[in-house]
Amino acid sequence: MRVVLLLLTLFTSIYSASAQCAMCKAVVESNMNGGDSMASGLNNGIMFLMAFPYILIGTVAYFIYRHKKSLSKQTKGA
Repeated sequence: MRVVLLLLTLFTSIYSASAQCAMCKAVVESNMNGGDSMASGLNNGIMFLMAFPYILIGTVAYFIYRHKKSLSKQTKGA
């Protein structure tokens, strides 16, 4: 029952999210035509927010690699 409710919630929230993206795009395009620098600030903010997941995934992958490497050295030495 919980899975059905979760899926129903996810599928119904997709439509509102796409509408917000269209609204943001319209606002940024109108500000760009007016000579405002809001678009570049928005792009910089998006790039800033996108960097952290990649840094986090890279850090976790590095520690997993290092941990597996130390385990393989221990098994070879024993």
